[in-house]
Amino acid sequence: MRRSILLLTLLAAALWAAPCFAQPRAQLGPLCTTETTPADQMISACTKIVGLKVFSGEKLATIYFWRAVGWNKKGNYAQVIADATEAIRLHPSVAIYNLRGSAYYDKGEYDIAISDFNDALRMGPPSGIIFHNRGNAYRSKGDYARAIADYDAAIKAGPKSAFSYQNRGGCKQALGDLDGALADINEAIRIDPSLPQPLINRGVIWRAKGDIDRAIADISEAIRLAKAKAPANIMTPPGSVLISAYTQRGLAYEAKGDRERARQDYAAVLEGQASDAASKASQATARVRLSLLQDAAIAPPKAAAAPAREQASPGAAPPTQTAEPAAPAAAPAAQAQAAAGRRVALVIGNGTYTHVKALPNPPNDARAIAKSLREIGFTVSEGLDLDRDAMQKTIRDFLREATRAQIAVVYYAGHGVQIDGRNYLVPVDIEFRAGGRVTDAMVDMDTIMAGLDDQIRTNILILDACRNNPMAPQVASAGPSRGVEAGSGLAAPASLGSGSTLGAGTLIAFATAPGQVALDGEGANSPFSAALSRHVGTPGLEVQQMLTRVRAEVVAATKGKQVPWSNSSLLGEVYLAEK
Repeated sequence: MRRSILLLTLLAAALWAAPCFAQPRAQLGPLCTTETTPADQMISACTKIVGLKVFSGEKLATIYFWRAVGWNKKGNYAQVIADATEAIRLHPSVAIYNLRGSAYYDKGEYDIAISDFNDALRMGPPSGIIFHNRGNAYRSKGDYARAIADYDAAIKAGPKSAFSYQNRGGCKQALGDLDGALADINEAIRIDPSLPQPLINRGVIWRAKGDIDRAIADISEAIRLAKAKAPANIMTPPGSVLISAYTQRGLAYEAKGDRERARQDYAAVLEGQASDAASKASQATARVRLSLLQDAAIAPPKAAAAPAREQASPGAAPPTQTAEPAAPAAAPAAQAQAAAGRRVALVIGNGTYTHVKALPNPPNDARAIAKSLREIGFTVSEGLDLDRDAMQKTIRDFLREATRAQIAVVYYAGHGVQIDGRNYLVPVDIEFRAGGRVTDAMVDMDTIMAGLDDQIRTNILILDACRNNPMAPQVASAGPSRGVEAGSGLAAPASLGSGSTLGAGTLIAFATAPGQVALDGEGANSPFSAALSRHVGTPGLEVQQMLTRVRAEVVAATKGKQVPWSNSSLLGEVYLAEK
């Protein structure tokens, strides 16, 4: 959820000493440098003062600072950074570094934010507010030990800091200490029961514990509080509290089986104004979840899955989809408990391409990985040689099922491509048509990631794609009118789409490094999938250690031509096969 940022109060300098400036001073000065001034009036007043060219040095830096505060109220973080940077050039201060660091944080640029907070702490004196804000950035990077240390320092400096208790509790939750998290969140609520954010956090913890009704009750109260009174902290991005609350309550209603109320909450999320990275991530999740619920409302009853069929020769077989036999629907009250140990997987292998180079191995790889996952207790949805419609349906069915799981694994083998820094999976019927949008013919990986984004589930995504990929040259040859740029290999997971971030509890593994091409292999399986199938079922092997073994084996098998790569925000040790 959205972590609140606290503003370090800046004592205004004596700006209005010049007698010739007496009349404008009475009108513009207080408007520019008063926290409660509406954002547009604050920006306008500060801009007029800058335009008068009366002040320089520290006094002018102060004007730029307050104009940055105005931009921050509007959620325009690019302008915050521009004005804060000018203020730092004129006269650096703790407050200005803190403000710029907070803007970088809200943009999702956590390393730069940490650098600014470090500069603020070096200038001193040490401030609990700066420790708190740096803790937020460490927490967003998944560095929970450093985040907790910073929150400890913030609480030591200010024992009544409700937000520091709240966010330290969030870190404990991420590390699996739900009782410790609950104790911190309860302390935050005791310190300030009027704050909605701790109630949202406590609702997430109740959902993780399987107490859905308590989760809904806490988040509903948070929504009431947020609607009754706007956040007093001007550093809280516009609309972020309600966006977070409606997202978390929607997930709770969905876990309970109340689809209609979940739909209403997700729709409310999309009506909000998202300016910060966390709010954009929530909206990306809500958009996918709402679409899945709307599909479920109009879908006919699901028929029992047909037995798996062997793949025929390339070009001769229709798309094949196999899945575990459908279990009877669980009662809503039992769904959360069922999720406690439920593990699901989606496995897709596309090789029989019609209009681009066919790949012999992906269906073999998918069968091997699906078999290995079933053997260690996963419920597997398997799709071989899927066209776009079948691929979309298989993925959306899986995302609906994943809401009731503790661990979700997605494995894809086949062609993949990055366009404008976003990754797309390629169905077997891909065909470029003049005048058409290239991306419409493929499956956006960001949609899968947004649909899985949830603080209480572990997600493992494994991509064995971009094998001798013909997609990038064809996209490039389509001409500049398409408005896209194709790169070789897949892109690093910098985002989940429109400004959102890699969710906590997620690991993404690539068969090769970003921007590089993976090999299809000369045998029945690709080098990556062959190694993966050998190690994924090893009992007691932590998933990142397992991927390290896979990496070493692939590097040896390809004589260094292919180096698997991964990006992780996992919240602790994860074992796919029981210890």
